[in-house]
Amino acid sequence: MELSPYAQGGWRLLGDPRRFPRRPFAALLRAAFRSLLDHPQAGLDDPDLKDIDPTVLKHCHAAAATCILEAGKQKADISAISTCLEDCKLDKERIEQFCTEYQKNKDALEILLGSIGRSPLHITDVSWRLEYQIKNNQLHKTYQPSYLVTLNVEVLTVIQDHTQMLVLVVQWSNYRYLFPSSFYT
Repeated sequence: MELSPYAQGGWRLLGDPRRFPRRPFAALLRAAFRSLLDHPQAGLDDPDLKDIDPTVLKHCHAAAATCILEAGKQKADISAISTCLEDCKLDKERIEQFCTEYQKNKDALEILLGSIGRSPLHITDVSWRLEYQIKNNQLHKTYQPSYLVTLNVEVLTVIQDHTQMLVLVVQWSNYRYLFPSSFYT
């Protein structure tokens, strides 16, 4: 298993006990798994993370999410994950903590990754509306048309169990795209 240089840099920051003591490290791991599996809009608002620089926090969260997804995509075992994290200078305790959290969430991660299709979506209906903006928020005249396009899609997936059906119901019901008028000129 290999990570990008950006993700490796994030893991090096996570491996530094001065930047991420034990509790913030655990909180960040929980937040990364929660944002991928449970609540995509889940933030990094854990009280244990309030003392961490927001830029470093976002970098490390992205690195953790990248590692989680890469491990799930490759169905990596604990030894492959450990080797990758050892290369990023993590100590044994933090590697074990990550592996424990990964093992707890491995089934849900595989279901999530398995539900993502490899073929393009089948568009069943399109509706559109032309909006013409005369003034912006500062009351300046803009006279700018824009198009609101709604694509209704049908997801073609083989459902094997009840959990996959629930994941499918939650995902991909309606797409809305706002195209500026310059897109058509």
